[in-house]
Amino acid sequence: MIEARILTGWRQDDGSHVAALQLSMLDGWKTYWRAPGDAGIPPRFDWAGSDNLAAVQITWPTPRSIDQGGLRTIGYSDTVIWPLTLTPARAGQPITLAGKIELGVCKDICVPVTLILSQDLPKATQRDPRIVSALAARPYSAQEAGVTSVRCSVSPVEGGLRLRADVKLPHTGGEEIAVIETSNPAIWVAQAATTRQNGTLTAETEMYHVEGGAFALDRSGLRITVIGDNQAVDIQGCPSK
Repeated sequence: MIEARILTGWRQDDGSHVAALQLSMLDGWKTYWRAPGDAGIPPRFDWAGSDNLAAVQITWPTPRSIDQGGLRTIGYSDTVIWPLTLTPARAGQPITLAGKIELGVCKDICVPVTLILSQDLPKATQRDPRIVSALAARPYSAQEAGVTSVRCSVSPVEGGLRLRADVKLPHTGGEEIAVIETSNPAIWVAQAATTRQNGTLTAETEMYHVEGGAFALDRSGLRITVIGDNQAVDIQGCPSK
């Protein structure tokens, strides 16, 4: 169903270490992106068992939209490599990366999987082309993609908020979808309806607090990822109109 391994990677000039988590799935199986869509399970990472590790930054390669029984999910199939940029607690000392990763792996049904991995990371300097390729597969930044304007409007709905984002950017190819995230994990965001009028892409969604209460929306913590057939764009922050 799934095999996992840590790619040991290389040590950078600034003392950080670039490694990666590689997942290989059997034909027809898939796993999910950080914002998995209507029916997916987001991966969760626990690196507490590591040695000499102060911080981990994950680079997410561009996912794809997956039709799962009429529901749209966002994720990966076949093989996915998640690059990990590691900051050591003690500069210049060896790092042991030990992780507990919880994720969903799905075909006709979804199966929760827990992976336990550990790997000593040597002070290598040669770059692993597999990790380099995964780093290059990340979505473009707004500046790289030619985004010229991002504006959001928010209005109340019963029990939550409705958000509309208007983004001026070149077409990303084929049928575009926008995925909207917030910096607050307690806010549930519905699948966005995405339309385009010439050079402007519009995404509309609704948001609710998971406990049913009122909440404030931090516009600087909004994250809009536009996924097209040719490229994806990562837009962070959405000021008011």
